[in-house]
Amino acid sequence: MLGLVARLKERGETLATAESLTGGLVGAALTDVPGVSAVYRGGVVVYATDLKATLAGVPADLLADVGPVHPDTAAALATGVRERLGATYGLATTGVAGPDPQAGVEAGTVYVAAAGPSTVRVRKLALSGDRAAVRQGSVQAVLELAADLVAEELA
Repeated sequence: MLGLVARLKERGETLATAESLTGGLVGAALTDVPGVSAVYRGGVVVYATDLKATLAGVPADLLADVGPVHPDTAAALATGVRERLGATYGLATTGVAGPDPQAGVEAGTVYVAAAGPSTVRVRKLALSGDRAAVRQGSVQAVLELAADLVAEELA
């Protein structure tokens, strides 16, 4: 994660987060890094579906059509938080931490997304373990996706 923050700092770029199942863990992981205040704009925790629309800018019709746990929703979360918080990159997590399925979606099903100036990337995860393991795996995955996208956009 230090590499991600250093790259963003060097390029004068910023980052924002929209989190559902991780409930602020991505922001907490980022703010553990010394000097991150130069690049981290902030984040929103949008646990409730309606807040994904009102705070993070996910189109309400998209949420009605596909629901909160979907690759298009993850992409819209990342893009929306990027735009609303005025950041170069937006990161998002949405999924089911468990232990029970939600609206027919199995526990451990997670989508992470990273949106940059010209690209949006989404990864589907099938994580196992308890709630804490699913949430931590989601944090790790979205930060890896962000590092990959930032490196790719540098090339």
